[in-house]
Amino acid sequence: MPDILVVATAPDGKLSRSSLELVAGAHAISGPLGLGVTALLLGTGPGLADAPQVLHHHGVARVLRVDHPLLTAGESDAYLRAIEKAARAERPEIVLVSADTMGRDIAARLAWRLGAALVTECFELAAGDGAVVARRQVYGGRAVATMAVTRRPAVFSIKPRSLDVPAPAPVPGTVEDLAVEMDPGDLPTRVRQVLREQSDVGLEDAQVVVGGGRGMGGPDGFAQLGELASVLGGAVGASRPPADSGWVPLSWQVGQTGKTIRPALYVAVGISGATQHVAGVSGSRVIVAINRDPEAPIFSVAHLGIVADYREIVPPLIAKIKELKGL
Repeated sequence: MPDILVVATAPDGKLSRSSLELVAGAHAISGPLGLGVTALLLGTGPGLADAPQVLHHHGVARVLRVDHPLLTAGESDAYLRAIEKAARAERPEIVLVSADTMGRDIAARLAWRLGAALVTECFELAAGDGAVVARRQVYGGRAVATMAVTRRPAVFSIKPRSLDVPAPAPVPGTVEDLAVEMDPGDLPTRVRQVLREQSDVGLEDAQVVVGGGRGMGGPDGFAQLGELASVLGGAVGASRPPADSGWVPLSWQVGQTGKTIRPALYVAVGISGATQHVAGVSGSRVIVAINRDPEAPIFSVAHLGIVADYREIVPPLIAKIKELKGL
């Protein structure tokens, strides 16, 4: 019987990074609370045979595996059905799920079905005095709430990229296959098609991200940012105003209501630095800001700030990088 159940997903047969981040969260609280950790591995495909070894490599000894053809990308109702069955059979004290697109759909419904306490969108977990201490942003990122949860069972959703992948700590492991019967006709919803944007570097995985804000003035400016990101081997992101205005795809949005990123270098161009955006980039190792307003809040979190119009900085910067790289 697991004390902490980590919901690990592999919809395409490959274990997601966010699943390993959940393992880090489980390790942070398991020792102080004296609880064991079990991973519930959900997905389909031949790669699912190798995924338990990755979990063992990162310190999870026991893996429950559910391999079902309905456990594919976007099928939240199928995932919810599988998680609920496992949780009722295993009766964990704590369930950890990722607050990704699917996890946001699942967490509240799972907690209601289990009669569990619920804290969503956490960016940090700790333990103290027998409680799970969770921290999450509130008021649109303007404040942080610290919540001590003593009720069991409890469900916590963890915002992707908030935690580091745990260091390897190999342990001998076991894998138990769990059968879950699901008929497509029994599910309230089905995903008919999944559309993915094609890019050389994914925003969440990029070591360099170039972000644009309202100061770009329109969609044309993002073409220059795309070129800068390309020569740096990175990806393009945006604050909320360009995404809301339709200048860029919504999937480029970074911040409290978008994606959380933790690149080695984040270049913020024409971004004022609202707390909602900073919440999604604060884990960047180095932040460079380019903004013509010397009072822009982004400069308070930037390691290097350039007060200028981006049109005066970005083109020569691209040219210089090309020169140094011999392009």
